[in-house]
Amino acid sequence: MNSEDTVDVVLIGGGIMSATLGSLISRLQPDWSIRLYERLGRAAQESSNPWNNAGTGHAALCELNYMPEAPDGTVSADKAVSINEQFQVSRQYWSHLVETGAIGDPKQFINSTPHMTFVSGKANVEYLRKRRAALEGQPLFADMEYTEDIDTLAEWTPLLAKKRNRRQRIAATRATSGTDVDFGALTQLLLRDLEQRGAEIHNNHQVTWLKRQNDGTWRLRVRHTVGNTPRVVRARFVFVGAGGGALALLQHAGIPEIKGYGGFPISGQFLRTTDPKIVAQHNAKVYGKAAVGAPPMSVPHLDTRVVDGETSLLFGPYAGFTPKFLKSSTWFDLPFSIRLHNIIPMLQVAFKNFDLVRYLVSELLAGRDKKLAALRQFMPTAKSKDWELITAGQRVQVMKKDPKQGGVLQFGTEVISGADGTIAGLLGASPGASTAVPIMLQVLAKCFPDRVGEWEPRLREMIPSYGTTLSDDPELAAASLARTAAVLGLDAGEPQGEIAAAVKVPALASA
Repeated sequence: MNSEDTVDVVLIGGGIMSATLGSLISRLQPDWSIRLYERLGRAAQESSNPWNNAGTGHAALCELNYMPEAPDGTVSADKAVSINEQFQVSRQYWSHLVETGAIGDPKQFINSTPHMTFVSGKANVEYLRKRRAALEGQPLFADMEYTEDIDTLAEWTPLLAKKRNRRQRIAATRATSGTDVDFGALTQLLLRDLEQRGAEIHNNHQVTWLKRQNDGTWRLRVRHTVGNTPRVVRARFVFVGAGGGALALLQHAGIPEIKGYGGFPISGQFLRTTDPKIVAQHNAKVYGKAAVGAPPMSVPHLDTRVVDGETSLLFGPYAGFTPKFLKSSTWFDLPFSIRLHNIIPMLQVAFKNFDLVRYLVSELLAGRDKKLAALRQFMPTAKSKDWELITAGQRVQVMKKDPKQGGVLQFGTEVISGADGTIAGLLGASPGASTAVPIMLQVLAKCFPDRVGEWEPRLREMIPSYGTTLSDDPELAAASLARTAAVLGLDAGEPQGEIAAAVKVPALASA
């Protein structure tokens, strides 16, 4: 390698986002040279790692935070439908990769797992009824079932019903088309394919500095973390997909678009069991309602997980706080991220989110008994000896300027790109990995607007619904769900209610 060679694309970070963008670019522009730098010894060890990531396959089938109850008592389906639309784009692209042989057995990274919601108490039951009513008639939620009957709940998942007080008011929904996704495995598969397509993957390499040059390229300093050997590379386009490390790199880049942005790190823990007798009684991802003041990423859930072919159950997360932005980084991440341009928005966020601070303090002080009590709200028969406590990954929520409030804490993902389109990065968390494909399509549209028209035919081959909205066309939605389910070896789900009556699922298109 030359001491200062030039490549078309540099991807910083070996997670699902960089892997997805590299995969797309290698197919849209196969003549471009691509190089990926990952500071750890193996890719997908931070937020994309299966034990650091909830792996839900976020489609808003079960996550109640995508459909909050408004102050006037109404519940809107708009955000949930939007999230599901995005997940379908990811499913279509993954299906294309399986069909074309880029990925082998899809069960290496995705498995059918029903998505459920579960609530108790009169107010929460009434809320779930409203949510279900708002989703009725939505094609992408056509297989959703609803019950307030504990015997039906026992059929869906015995662990939730066993030894539960039958006088307790409960309600639940279930969508059998839900999935469990191992984003660590998917990342490895994407990078393996990317390397076979000519890209260079460099583990144990950390980008420490980058600066825009007069000729329009970016000059990056890269340090080999084994031996500290320095090297320099120039890139025509840079994507910063470094998870919690993205904010610092974008600040180093000095692009004006990053001004006013800060990060609020939240850590987490899960209880996990691999006991076959317990695991056999639960095949679902069951989400409840978040505690008052809790961030959306802390919504309690009891999940079936399939990692390396082994099935286990996770419950949590139990939120915590550390100033680290990555699991394997420095305690100085948060203080070193403070700049003159973001200190006011960060202070405004601190002043306006006392509920969140109070919640985090209570979580930090919670002992094992309190953690187990939270699990028993889902699983009344839970015993401490059957569960181990594991530490999940770091999440860095976006703090940014707001013209009305001064500063806001944003729960979601945000693409930051330079005005000239030569650099982009991603900040934020959930739904994150599940919507990696549409997020990376957004990066391409922002950074290469003059090429999108040229790429569109190829994009439509890979993502048949590209440029359209599935939720506006019940037949198209049903066909897409059925086809991707067949390719990925998933349960397509049986339509319920209005959709079942109105739609006859079209025959699958040939691969």
